[in-house]
Amino acid sequence: MTEEIKPHLYLVPTPIGNLQDITLRAIDVLQRVDVILAEDTRTTGKLLKHLEIQRPLQSYHIFNEHKTVEKLVARMEAGEQFALVSDAGTPAISDPGFLLVRAVREAGLEVNCLPGATAFVPALVNSALPNDRFVFEGFLPHKKGRKTRIENLLEEQRTMIFYESPHRLLKTLTQLMEAFGGDRMACVSRELTKMYEENIRGTLEELIDYYNENTIKGEIVITVAGKN
Repeated sequence: MTEEIKPHLYLVPTPIGNLQDITLRAIDVLQRVDVILAEDTRTTGKLLKHLEIQRPLQSYHIFNEHKTVEKLVARMEAGEQFALVSDAGTPAISDPGFLLVRAVREAGLEVNCLPGATAFVPALVNSALPNDRFVFEGFLPHKKGRKTRIENLLEEQRTMIFYESPHRLLKTLTQLMEAFGGDRMACVSRELTKMYEENIRGTLEELIDYYNENTIKGEIVITVAGKN
């Protein structure tokens, strides 16, 4: 039985690579909401075309979210139903969404986050590092505050998870090695769920040596063991 859609916001996870990873419930919601808010309408448009879904798309990203939140809430209060999607994975996890969710909640409207794809869970499990307790750090600051963020984790005993881009991977691994030591175990996961998925495990020093010799492409998750 499909659920009755009420005037509120759905957060809909989208595949992080393999298009078959979208859920039946996600497809149902995307087919029936009034508007789909997309981080990049071109990326989401390709997914909707693959799913044979035709719904209005509206841009919602980090550069316009502050300006659009109030108008979107007003439209929800008037009866429109929205779905928020990011380019890949679960919205608001290192992607826009938090401000809108907070505003919708404060307006007394319901928010419904569907379960689904997110990159850090398979990366954590594939890492073979302890996963009973972990801390998700997302993206480190590009410049200001980067060193401080890492230093604040020196005594962290839980497994740590970071998102990173290919062109900053070696810099980040080097900074983590300088902070935690070259013998700290870690794993670099990239292109998760895609044809060329790769999970390279080893010490931070070994990973630096590996990526000095190998081309780096795709979305990346770094998993680092906590302090013993």
